[in-house]
Amino acid sequence: MPFAKRNRNHESIQSTFGFIRKKTSASLLGVGFDNTDEQTRITRGKNFLLCGGSAETHGVMQETAIKVNERLDHRGKRLDDVSLGELRDILHDVADSIGIKPPQDKN
Repeated sequence: MPFAKRNRNHESIQSTFGFIRKKTSASLLGVGFDNTDEQTRITRGKNFLLCGGSAETHGVMQETAIKVNERLDHRGKRLDDVSLGELRDILHDVADSIGIKPPQDKN
């Protein structure tokens, strides 16, 4: 008998010691590369982690992450619950509201 065996839906692992549940969740990751002042900027929040960037870039990432969470709360959803398309729409709405131009879709 193998030590560990995954079940079909990969939600848990069966081992000789019983079941080990894997908890998965969605998160936003923001990484800025334009830092020139040698400051280390890291912000953690509800389902997001932001690292690096200049003070301005990091501030924009913070505002974006907070507004995405506000939009999700308003819809009564969690980041885990939304489709990629719905998340894209939320990000475009947030970008418009804070005055940044999102990248163009390649579709």
